[in-house]
Amino acid sequence: MKLKKNQMVSLLLSLFLILVAAKSAATAPQPVLPNPVLYLLGQEAYTTGGKDFIRYRFDVLNKDSYPDAMFASAPALPPCGANTKSSRTWVDFFDQRGKRLYGFCALGTAANLGQIWFAMPADEMPPSWVYIELNDRQTSTKYKSNLADTTN
Repeated sequence: MKLKKNQMVSLLLSLFLILVAAKSAATAPQPVLPNPVLYLLGQEAYTTGGKDFIRYRFDVLNKDSYPDAMFASAPALPPCGANTKSSRTWVDFFDQRGKRLYGFCALGTAANLGQIWFAMPADEMPPSWVYIELNDRQTSTKYKSNLADTTN
């Protein structure tokens, strides 16, 4: 089968457009995820090592917006202390001034955002407000929550 010059140009142009479309579909950006919506579940007193503490328990209202893959084990990324299987995304608590209070580096699933907390000695005043940051270490993306009250 012999193609005319016009047919050959049309065929090559069509192939080029298909390749461009396939490339752009393969490199399409990931969907933008919302910032977490943090809220207080409650407080609980506990004692460990002879010292009294208050645990401030929180949940993330929109935790279902995050794929579980964000919290899967990521051994190719730097470890969390001795934990070489820490998750891709780490979660840190901060007070309203930006001082880090506590963190989680191996949640496992997005559902576990419903069980996050920080603790303080029972005789210390907690910060009035806290927020969390989800640090997706694979994409170098941080998601910062709202300020959440520490009292009921």
